[in-house]
Amino acid sequence: MTIWTASPTSSIDSFQDSLQAFASSIAGLLSSRAVLSSVGVSDATASPTAALLLSILQESAGRIATIIFADRFGTALEPECKMYRLLADVLNDFAFVLDCLSPAFPKPIRVVILSFSSVLRALCGVAAGSAKASLSAHFARWGNLGELNAKDSSQETVISLMGMMVGSLVVSWVTSPQATWTTLIFLLAVHLETNRRAVRAVSMRTLNRQRATLVYHHLNRGYVPTPEEVSKQERIFEWDGILRDAADAITGHCLVGTSVAVPSRFVTFARSGKRSMQVNSQWLSENLKTRDQRYLLTIQDRSHRPQTFIILHKEAVTADILTGWWHALAIARECARLNSNKRSAEDDPDDAMLVLLARTAAEPARLMQTYKSELGKAGWDLDTNALETRSSRRISIAAP
Repeated sequence: MTIWTASPTSSIDSFQDSLQAFASSIAGLLSSRAVLSSVGVSDATASPTAALLLSILQESAGRIATIIFADRFGTALEPECKMYRLLADVLNDFAFVLDCLSPAFPKPIRVVILSFSSVLRALCGVAAGSAKASLSAHFARWGNLGELNAKDSSQETVISLMGMMVGSLVVSWVTSPQATWTTLIFLLAVHLETNRRAVRAVSMRTLNRQRATLVYHHLNRGYVPTPEEVSKQERIFEWDGILRDAADAITGHCLVGTSVAVPSRFVTFARSGKRSMQVNSQWLSENLKTRDQRYLLTIQDRSHRPQTFIILHKEAVTADILTGWWHALAIARECARLNSNKRSAEDDPDDAMLVLLARTAAEPARLMQTYKSELGKAGWDLDTNALETRSSRRISIAAP
């Protein structure tokens, strides 16, 4: 995928993207040769029917994997497009390796390997396609998405043609197993490294969970960072829902958009079933002290790394969800401080958690009110919701 930028290094980024596509095209030819050998090309005992059935099995496995992957990770593909863009290349390259390994195994195992390779390639297609759409929308700042996609497709076509021409010579010269593996590993290393650099060069303007965490710590120091500054600090791969402190240490975990029925001290179910529940009135009133707050926050426990849940109101917008995430970060930081005091363990758990909610609620709201306009001026997009990575639920609270 071509990454177009308007920075002074855009020509370098374009060269890296062209190089990775070129290396991938040649590696794909080496992989295809191995697959043809596995299905029985040059084998007099091979059956065309068996090859057809293998193809059907591969297609079926790939499509089933696509459905499952899209259902499980579909919501996260846009907020975490940088991660899934590079993950797609990792999956595709692993599929190349499996294809080249397949001729060395007996036929029953070979079928399993080729089927798994097809699954990886199908997952690559979903992740890469979705990430490409998100990145294209990011770079099309002047409404020229069609032009951008046309240029992208043209460059991909040219690079693929060049890769096939050079690859035809490579597969003719590289015939021994040792030479094949040496060439393949070199090409895959070039492919992954150039992709890593290209993804690292992208500065997204939306605030996903990791970028929201980094911005929160900067704002606590009174500094408004730009997307370019945050992109240099963020990881490409990060666990979903991880909370980190200013020193980059893990301090907790948070889920956004959960149901009220999450495991909590403040919500209990009736014995007859889960159709009715009792909600702690103090917890509810603590969360609803401010009428403008469009989220509820609950804590499962007050351990060194607390598990927090953000329950969203049906009218919650991106700024509300972002404030809720910052509130979870403030709670994790306060829990780390309290747990260093052994006497805190003697407090009543429910009362301690209510005090914790009250003590940490003001800071995130203040940061949002103070720096919202400055974040927009710095280049951040506060209208696009990139904090929900799973299908979430919303609640409505009616006045008594």
